[in-house]
Amino acid sequence: MLCIANTARGDERFPPAKFGKILAIPVGRAPIGDRYVAFVFPTSTTETSAPHPPACEPLPPRRFLGNRYVYCVLSQRAGGLSIGINLNPDQHCNFDCVYCEIDRSARPKHRRLHIPRMIAELESMLGLVHSGRFEELGYSAAPELLPFKEVALSGDGEPTLCPEFRQAVEAIVHLRARHRFPFFKIVLITNTTGLPLPEVRKGIELLAAEDEIWAKLDAGTQEYMDIVNRPNISIEDVMENILSVARRRPVIIQSLIPLINGREPPDDEILELAARLRELREDGAKIPLVQIYSAHRPAMDATCAHLPLRSLSRIAKTIRKVSGLSAEVF
Repeated sequence: MLCIANTARGDERFPPAKFGKILAIPVGRAPIGDRYVAFVFPTSTTETSAPHPPACEPLPPRRFLGNRYVYCVLSQRAGGLSIGINLNPDQHCNFDCVYCEIDRSARPKHRRLHIPRMIAELESMLGLVHSGRFEELGYSAAPELLPFKEVALSGDGEPTLCPEFRQAVEAIVHLRARHRFPFFKIVLITNTTGLPLPEVRKGIELLAAEDEIWAKLDAGTQEYMDIVNRPNISIEDVMENILSVARRRPVIIQSLIPLINGREPPDDEILELAARLRELREDGAKIPLVQIYSAHRPAMDATCAHLPLRSLSRIAKTIRKVSGLSAEVF
Protein backbone atom coordinates (compact mmCIF):
# COMPACT_ATOMS: atom_id res chain seq x y z
CA MET A 1 0.00 0.00 0.00
CA LEU A 2 1.38 3.43 -0.98
CA CYS A 3 1.08 6.16 1.65
CA ILE A 4 1.60 9.86 1.15
CA ALA A 5 2.97 12.58 3.36
CA ASN A 6 3.83 16.22 2.83
CA THR A 7 7.39 17.15 3.73
CA ALA A 8 6.62 20.83 3.38
CA ARG A 9 4.38 20.50 6.43
CA GLY A 10 6.75 18.30 8.36
CA ASP A 11 4.19 15.49 8.33
CA GLU A 12 4.64 13.46 11.51
CA ARG A 13 2.40 10.54 10.52
CA PHE A 14 5.23 8.70 8.79
CA PRO A 15 8.40 8.87 10.93
CA PRO A 16 11.51 7.31 9.35
CA ALA A 17 11.60 4.77 12.17
CA LYS A 18 8.47 3.17 10.73
CA PHE A 19 8.70 4.05 7.04
CA GLY A 20 11.98 3.26 5.42
CA LYS A 21 11.66 4.49 1.85
CA ILE A 22 10.52 7.99 1.01
CA LEU A 23 10.28 9.21 -2.56
CA ALA A 24 10.13 13.00 -2.56
CA ILE A 25 8.59 14.46 -5.69
CA PRO A 26 9.29 18.17 -6.30
CA VAL A 27 6.26 20.44 -6.50
CA GLY A 28 6.91 23.46 -8.70
CA ARG A 29 10.43 24.83 -8.95
CA ALA A 30 12.90 22.63 -7.20
CA PRO A 31 16.22 24.09 -6.26
CA ILE A 32 17.28 21.92 -3.34
CA GLY A 33 15.19 22.80 -0.32
CA ASP A 34 11.89 23.47 -2.13
CA ARG A 35 8.76 21.69 -1.01
CA TYR A 36 7.99 18.09 -1.94
CA VAL A 37 5.18 15.64 -1.76
CA ALA A 38 6.64 12.49 -0.25
CA PHE A 39 5.44 9.09 -1.44
CA VAL A 40 6.12 6.73 1.46
CA PHE A 41 6.55 2.98 1.15
CA PRO A 42 5.93 1.26 4.52
CA THR A 43 8.58 -1.08 5.88
CA SER A 44 8.94 -2.94 9.17
CA THR A 45 7.96 -0.92 12.23
CA THR A 46 11.33 -1.80 13.73
CA GLU A 47 13.35 -0.53 10.79
CA THR A 48 15.20 2.73 11.35
CA SER A 49 16.55 3.60 7.92
CA ALA A 50 16.79 7.26 6.97
CA PRO A 51 14.80 8.77 4.09
CA HIS A 52 16.33 8.52 0.65
CA PRO A 53 17.27 11.73 -1.16
CA PRO A 54 14.73 13.22 -3.60
CA ALA A 55 13.84 11.20 -6.70
CA CYS A 56 16.11 8.23 -6.01
CA GLU A 57 13.19 5.76 -6.11
CA PRO A 58 10.98 5.27 -9.21
CA LEU A 59 7.40 6.46 -9.22
CA PRO A 60 4.72 3.78 -8.76
CA PRO A 61 3.53 2.17 -12.02
CA ARG A 62 0.27 2.89 -13.79
CA ARG A 63 -2.72 1.10 -12.30
CA PHE A 64 -5.19 -0.24 -14.90
CA LEU A 65 -7.35 -2.07 -12.31
CA GLY A 66 -8.47 -4.58 -14.95
CA ASN A 67 -9.18 -1.90 -17.57
CA ARG A 68 -8.06 -2.09 -21.18
CA TYR A 69 -7.53 1.63 -21.85
CA VAL A 70 -7.97 3.71 -18.67
CA TYR A 71 -5.54 3.82 -15.76
CA CYS A 72 -4.65 6.02 -12.81
CA VAL A 73 -1.18 7.20 -11.94
CA LEU A 74 0.57 9.54 -9.53
CA SER A 75 1.93 12.41 -11.60
CA GLN A 76 4.51 14.81 -10.23
CA ARG A 77 3.94 17.19 -13.15
CA ALA A 78 0.17 17.20 -12.71
CA GLY A 79 0.67 17.64 -8.98
CA GLY A 80 -1.53 14.75 -7.91
CA LEU A 81 -3.63 11.95 -9.33
CA SER A 82 -3.97 11.68 -13.09
CA ILE A 83 -6.39 9.46 -15.00
CA GLY A 84 -4.67 8.36 -18.18
CA ILE A 85 -6.23 7.07 -21.38
CA ASN A 86 -4.12 4.79 -23.54
CA LEU A 87 -5.04 5.86 -27.07
CA ASN A 88 -2.39 3.51 -28.48
CA PRO A 89 -3.14 -0.06 -27.41
CA ASP A 90 -1.20 -1.06 -30.53
CA GLN A 91 1.85 0.71 -29.00
CA HIS A 92 2.32 2.70 -32.20
CA CYS A 93 4.92 5.43 -31.78
CA ASN A 94 7.33 7.06 -34.21
CA PHE A 95 9.80 7.86 -31.41
CA ASP A 96 11.97 5.27 -29.65
CA CYS A 97 12.97 7.32 -26.62
CA VAL A 98 15.83 6.02 -24.52
CA TYR A 99 13.73 6.66 -21.38
CA CYS A 100 10.57 4.88 -22.60
CA GLU A 101 9.05 2.45 -20.08
CA ILE A 102 6.94 0.51 -22.61
CA ASP A 103 8.02 -3.03 -23.47
CA ARG A 104 7.41 -3.27 -27.23
CA SER A 105 8.85 -6.76 -27.48
CA ALA A 106 5.50 -8.21 -26.35
CA ARG A 107 2.68 -8.40 -28.89
CA PRO A 108 -0.23 -6.22 -27.68
CA LYS A 109 -3.53 -8.01 -27.02
CA HIS A 110 -5.69 -5.20 -28.41
CA ARG A 111 -4.70 -3.13 -31.40
CA ARG A 112 -7.61 -0.68 -31.83
CA LEU A 113 -9.28 1.78 -29.51
CA HIS A 114 -12.88 0.77 -28.77
CA ILE A 115 -14.40 4.11 -27.82
CA PRO A 116 -17.58 2.89 -26.04
CA ARG A 117 -15.48 0.65 -23.78
CA MET A 118 -12.96 3.44 -23.19
CA ILE A 119 -15.74 5.81 -22.10
CA ALA A 120 -17.27 3.17 -19.81
CA GLU A 121 -13.86 2.64 -18.17
CA LEU A 122 -13.35 6.39 -17.80
CA GLU A 123 -16.75 6.81 -16.12
CA SER A 124 -15.94 4.00 -13.72
CA MET A 125 -12.51 5.44 -12.85
CA LEU A 126 -13.93 8.94 -12.37
CA GLY A 127 -16.53 7.50 -10.03
CA LEU A 128 -13.84 5.71 -8.04
CA VAL A 129 -11.69 8.83 -7.75
CA HIS A 130 -14.50 11.20 -6.81
CA SER A 131 -15.82 8.79 -4.19
CA GLY A 132 -12.45 9.03 -2.42
CA ARG A 133 -11.94 5.25 -2.46
CA PHE A 134 -8.17 5.58 -2.78
CA GLU A 135 -7.55 2.21 -1.13
CA GLU A 136 -9.10 0.54 -4.18
CA LEU A 137 -6.57 2.44 -6.27
CA GLY A 138 -3.76 1.14 -4.08
CA TYR A 139 -3.10 4.45 -2.29
CA SER A 140 -3.56 5.57 1.29
CA ALA A 141 -3.66 9.34 1.61
CA ALA A 142 -5.51 12.28 3.00
CA PRO A 143 -7.60 13.82 0.18
CA GLU A 144 -5.67 17.10 0.22
CA LEU A 145 -2.44 15.19 -0.44
CA LEU A 146 -3.78 13.31 -3.46
CA PRO A 147 -5.96 15.72 -5.45
CA PHE A 148 -7.43 14.63 -8.78
CA LYS A 149 -5.89 16.86 -11.43
CA GLU A 150 -6.60 15.74 -15.00
CA VAL A 151 -7.60 13.25 -17.63
CA ALA A 152 -4.51 12.73 -19.79
CA LEU A 153 -4.50 11.53 -23.39
CA SER A 154 -1.30 9.52 -23.45
CA GLY A 155 -0.46 5.84 -23.09
CA ASP A 156 1.74 3.32 -24.88
CA GLY A 157 2.47 5.35 -28.01
CA GLU A 158 1.91 8.73 -29.64
CA PRO A 159 -1.76 9.70 -29.08
CA THR A 160 -1.99 11.99 -32.12
CA LEU A 161 -1.26 8.95 -34.31
CA CYS A 162 -4.35 7.16 -32.99
CA PRO A 163 -6.73 6.68 -35.97
CA GLU A 164 -9.70 7.44 -33.69
CA PHE A 165 -8.16 10.54 -32.10
CA ARG A 166 -10.92 13.00 -33.01
CA GLN A 167 -13.70 10.57 -32.10
CA ALA A 168 -12.01 9.82 -28.77
CA VAL A 169 -11.69 13.51 -27.86
CA GLU A 170 -15.30 14.10 -28.93
CA ALA A 171 -16.53 11.26 -26.68
CA ILE A 172 -14.52 12.48 -23.66
CA VAL A 173 -15.73 16.06 -24.12
CA HIS A 174 -19.31 14.78 -24.41
CA LEU A 175 -18.93 12.82 -21.17
CA ARG A 176 -17.67 15.97 -19.45
CA ALA A 177 -20.57 17.99 -20.83
CA ARG A 178 -23.08 15.62 -19.22
CA HIS A 179 -22.00 17.01 -15.80
CA ARG A 180 -22.19 13.64 -14.10
CA PHE A 181 -18.83 14.49 -12.53
CA PRO A 182 -17.22 17.80 -11.60
CA PHE A 183 -15.44 19.52 -14.47
CA PHE A 184 -12.12 17.86 -15.28
CA LYS A 185 -9.22 19.18 -17.31
CA ILE A 186 -8.13 17.24 -20.40
CA VAL A 187 -4.38 17.18 -21.13
CA LEU A 188 -2.94 16.00 -24.45
CA ILE A 189 0.62 14.70 -23.99
CA THR A 190 2.29 14.56 -27.40
CA ASN A 191 5.59 14.35 -29.26
CA THR A 192 3.91 16.73 -31.79
CA THR A 193 4.02 14.37 -34.80
CA GLY A 194 0.30 14.27 -35.54
CA LEU A 195 -0.53 17.88 -34.68
CA PRO A 196 -0.73 18.96 -38.37
CA LEU A 197 -3.15 16.13 -39.28
CA PRO A 198 -6.66 17.39 -40.16
CA GLU A 199 -8.48 14.96 -37.84
CA VAL A 200 -6.14 15.83 -34.97
CA ARG A 201 -6.74 19.53 -35.56
CA LYS A 202 -10.48 18.92 -35.41
CA GLY A 203 -10.04 17.06 -32.14
CA ILE A 204 -7.95 19.87 -30.63
CA GLU A 205 -10.61 22.40 -31.63
CA LEU A 206 -13.04 20.54 -29.34
CA LEU A 207 -10.87 21.26 -26.29
CA ALA A 208 -11.86 23.98 -23.85
CA ALA A 209 -9.67 26.90 -22.83
CA GLU A 210 -9.04 25.13 -19.50
CA ASP A 211 -7.59 22.08 -21.27
CA GLU A 212 -3.89 21.82 -21.98
CA ILE A 213 -1.45 20.53 -24.59
CA TRP A 214 1.95 19.31 -23.38
CA ALA A 215 4.41 19.06 -26.28
CA LYS A 216 7.75 17.25 -26.13
CA LEU A 217 11.02 19.03 -26.87
CA ASP A 218 13.92 17.14 -25.29
CA ALA A 219 16.82 18.44 -27.39
CA GLY A 220 18.19 21.49 -29.12
CA THR A 221 20.06 19.75 -31.93
CA GLN A 222 19.18 16.95 -34.32
CA GLU A 223 22.24 15.02 -33.20
CA TYR A 224 21.13 14.93 -29.57
CA MET A 225 17.51 14.33 -30.50
CA ASP A 226 18.65 11.24 -32.40
CA ILE A 227 20.36 10.00 -29.23
CA VAL A 228 17.50 10.69 -26.81
CA ASN A 229 14.34 10.29 -28.93
CA ARG A 230 15.48 8.27 -31.96
CA PRO A 231 12.57 9.70 -34.02
CA ASN A 232 11.54 9.47 -37.65
CA ILE A 233 10.94 13.22 -37.92
CA SER A 234 13.36 16.13 -37.68
CA ILE A 235 13.72 18.67 -34.92
CA GLU A 236 12.65 21.29 -37.44
CA ASP A 237 9.38 19.38 -37.93
CA VAL A 238 8.85 19.33 -34.16
CA MET A 239 9.44 23.09 -33.97
CA GLU A 240 6.97 23.74 -36.79
CA ASN A 241 4.40 21.40 -35.29
CA ILE A 242 4.60 23.21 -31.94
CA LEU A 243 4.25 26.58 -33.64
CA SER A 244 1.23 25.41 -35.65
CA VAL A 245 -0.71 25.02 -32.40
CA ALA A 246 1.06 27.36 -29.97
CA ARG A 247 0.32 30.43 -32.08
CA ARG A 248 -3.39 29.71 -31.56
CA ARG A 249 -3.51 28.38 -27.99
CA PRO A 250 -1.02 27.94 -25.12
CA VAL A 251 1.27 24.91 -25.26
CA ILE A 252 3.29 23.66 -22.29
CA ILE A 253 6.70 22.33 -23.30
CA GLN A 254 7.86 19.13 -21.61
CA SER A 255 11.62 18.51 -21.66
CA LEU A 256 12.77 15.20 -20.22
CA ILE A 257 16.51 15.30 -19.60
CA PRO A 258 17.91 11.82 -18.86
CA LEU A 259 21.21 10.50 -17.62
CA ILE A 260 22.60 8.27 -20.42
CA ASN A 261 25.44 5.86 -19.72
CA GLY A 262 26.09 7.82 -16.55
CA ARG A 263 26.62 11.06 -18.50
CA GLU A 264 24.68 14.29 -18.30
CA PRO A 265 23.82 16.23 -21.47
CA PRO A 266 26.59 18.59 -22.59
CA ASP A 267 26.24 22.22 -21.50
CA ASP A 268 26.25 23.27 -25.16
CA GLU A 269 23.21 21.07 -25.78
CA ILE A 270 21.27 22.73 -22.96
CA LEU A 271 22.12 26.12 -24.44
CA GLU A 272 20.85 24.91 -27.83
CA LEU A 273 17.60 23.71 -26.23
CA ALA A 274 17.18 27.07 -24.52
CA ALA A 275 17.82 28.82 -27.84
CA ARG A 276 15.15 26.68 -29.53
CA LEU A 277 12.67 27.68 -26.84
CA ARG A 278 13.57 31.33 -27.28
CA GLU A 279 13.05 30.93 -31.02
CA LEU A 280 9.57 29.53 -30.43
CA ARG A 281 8.68 32.42 -28.16
CA GLU A 282 10.00 35.01 -30.61
CA ASP A 283 8.04 33.35 -33.44
CA GLY A 284 4.79 33.83 -31.56
CA ALA A 285 4.36 30.60 -29.60
CA LYS A 286 2.34 30.97 -26.40
CA ILE A 287 4.37 28.93 -23.90
CA PRO A 288 3.27 29.46 -20.28
CA LEU A 289 5.67 26.88 -18.86
CA VAL A 290 8.60 24.62 -19.65
CA GLN A 291 8.59 21.42 -17.58
CA ILE A 292 12.09 20.19 -16.74
CA TYR A 293 12.19 16.64 -15.43
CA SER A 294 13.95 13.30 -15.78
CA ALA A 295 13.24 9.57 -16.04
CA HIS A 296 11.04 9.01 -12.98
CA ARG A 297 10.04 5.45 -13.96
CA PRO A 298 12.31 2.55 -14.92
CA ALA A 299 13.20 2.65 -18.62
CA MET A 300 13.43 -0.41 -20.85
CA ASP A 301 16.88 0.83 -21.88
CA ALA A 302 19.25 0.08 -19.00
CA THR A 303 21.60 2.89 -20.07
CA CYS A 304 19.02 5.48 -19.00
CA ALA A 305 18.74 6.84 -15.45
CA HIS A 306 17.43 9.82 -13.49
CA LEU A 307 19.40 13.05 -13.68
CA PRO A 308 20.31 14.48 -10.25
CA LEU A 309 17.93 17.13 -9.01
CA ARG A 310 20.70 19.71 -8.69
CA SER A 311 21.48 19.22 -12.39
CA LEU A 312 17.84 19.65 -13.35
CA SER A 313 17.67 22.86 -11.32
CA ARG A 314 20.78 24.17 -13.07
CA ILE A 315 19.25 23.34 -16.47
CA ALA A 316 16.02 25.13 -15.55
CA LYS A 317 18.00 28.22 -14.57
CA THR A 318 19.69 28.23 -17.99
CA ILE A 319 16.33 27.79 -19.74
CA ARG A 320 14.85 30.75 -17.87
CA LYS A 321 17.83 32.98 -18.53
CA VAL A 322 18.25 32.24 -22.24
CA SER A 323 14.65 31.70 -23.38
CA GLY A 324 12.89 34.24 -21.20
CA LEU A 325 10.26 31.58 -20.37
CA SER A 326 9.06 30.21 -17.05
CA ALA A 327 10.65 26.83 -16.26
CA GLU A 328 9.93 24.50 -13.35
CA VAL A 329 11.62 21.31 -12.21
CA PHE A 330 9.51 18.21 -11.55
